[in-house]
Amino acid sequence: MSSYETMAFHLETERLILRPWAESDAAEFSALLSERGDDETYTVERGREGIVKLLTATETTGIALLPVQRRAEGDFIGYCGLIIGRSTLEEPEIAYELFRHAHGRGYATEAARAVVDAAGATGRKRLWSTVGTWNTPSLRVLEKLGFEQDRVSMEGAKEVAWLTRSLA
Repeated sequence: MSSYETMAFHLETERLILRPWAESDAAEFSALLSERGDDETYTVERGREGIVKLLTATETTGIALLPVQRRAEGDFIGYCGLIIGRSTLEEPEIAYELFRHAHGRGYATEAARAVVDAAGATGRKRLWSTVGTWNTPSLRVLEKLGFEQDRVSMEGAKEVAWLTRSLA
């Protein structure tokens, strides 16, 4: 295990609750992934398998991708958290994805700010994020959180921006 503290798995903001996954999230998780429009089929069973993988990864790494729900409505609107992704356990990536109907209201920024604070509390010094250069809304969220572009790489035909933020 790493020398870092385990990340808090229950985070609350003014409008949002980030909490551990439950099996009951499977249908909404698969619906969220289906919104990507990447010609993949995300069944509820696949959502359930994804949740099991995420929970197993959390046990191993001490970091987590967490469901995001609105506090007042109690509905699942997406996820936000830390993953190893293209980076490392020492300097993990922040990741988030929300249903389209929840875009444009500052939820991603609010959730991600809570995750950045939680990452800092683990003793880590730096976070990464990788995002398609075409994804302006996501890049705007990261900019608001103080991430700065490190480099751009190509993955197949797509440009990927690598951004970093110090937690000191």
